[in-house]
Amino acid sequence: MGEAVSAQSVAEFYFNPWDENFRANPYPHYRAILAGAPRVLDMGFKFALAARYADVRAVLIDHATYSSVQPEGFAEQQKAFGDAPTMLGSDPPTQTRLRRLVSRDFTPRRIRELEPRIREIAGALLDKVKDKKEFDVMADLANPLPVMVISELLGVPAAEYLQFKRWSDKIIEADNTLPGMPIPDEIKSAFVELKEYLTATIARRRKNPGTDLVSALVAHQEAEALSAEELLQFVVLLLLAGNETTTNLIGNGMLALGQHPEAMAALRAKPELMRGAIEEMLRYDGPVQATFRTATKDTVIGGTPIAAGMGVFVILAAANRDPAQFENPERFDITRAPNEHLAFGEGIHFCIGAPLARMEGSIAIESALARFPGLKLKNPEAAMTYKGSYFLRGLARLEMAV
Repeated sequence: MGEAVSAQSVAEFYFNPWDENFRANPYPHYRAILAGAPRVLDMGFKFALAARYADVRAVLIDHATYSSVQPEGFAEQQKAFGDAPTMLGSDPPTQTRLRRLVSRDFTPRRIRELEPRIREIAGALLDKVKDKKEFDVMADLANPLPVMVISELLGVPAAEYLQFKRWSDKIIEADNTLPGMPIPDEIKSAFVELKEYLTATIARRRKNPGTDLVSALVAHQEAEALSAEELLQFVVLLLLAGNETTTNLIGNGMLALGQHPEAMAALRAKPELMRGAIEEMLRYDGPVQATFRTATKDTVIGGTPIAAGMGVFVILAAANRDPAQFENPERFDITRAPNEHLAFGEGIHFCIGAPLARMEGSIAIESALARFPGLKLKNPEAAMTYKGSYFLRGLARLEMAV
């Protein structure tokens, strides 16, 4: 199994995250990827696919063998966005230092304190569409809510969320660039504009600190030897990760409910099912399809030899549909238990914003169901259009009738 093969040479097997059609619906392809040991592919560079639940978890928890630092081809793209390390793209001790800084401000208590404000924002957004016969879940709820929440956390005006969202969505498209190829100019421009805006915000916080997250990070900077570029990259990452993934959770979750009206009816009748429903939404069609690691030494994944320096696509969404781990994995079941999915990762890189994402997703969907008793997909047969990248799976539109 260690021999490199073409993605097209295996019967019924196909994996190409840069193919728009593949990105639109990768799930049928995962069945073939899950059938057998990890494959090694060659698409101009060699990489392995970790898809089975056991293999994915093994890679995620072994950060010494599987580095989060980007390999050479990807590193060239990363340089377009700056040389400073981030929590996502670093290993200990750098990752430990950076994560410790922000974890102080993502405590369970701090997250609970946000609940009233999140409910207020969700209610206000739904107020704007309450008299319509239909609305776009993405434009009217899933896009604005998370970016407004993270903007307020960072201390930047939530009223400017449309601009933040435009920057964010454009930067995420960088993942669609083939390794080794230059980042398109419009994506680099969006990143430059965002950095300029946040650089000015950081400068203002130095002079007039507040209670927001940027002020807290500025205060930590000198004590923790955080460089100016690291601080800036930190704020950029929090803004991007803090809205894109939650937006996708809300959109993908609402789509799953629309496609399974019996589940929507059960959830409306018993709101206490929301906690389990959110976990099933994360498992069934999670906001993050995959992540990437690089082998630091010769090793083996699930019986497949992996050479030092080889990249590994760690397919979280495939692991979450592994029949070896989940009974009837293709079934959407909001009462599924246990449900130990890997949508937020595992190990030292487990998503630090997971509690916030769960809360925002629950509030958004709960509020929509309560506000619109007759909510359903406007056109159940319509093909869904996805934006962004393979790694972050999110709908462009989701029209529902009320």
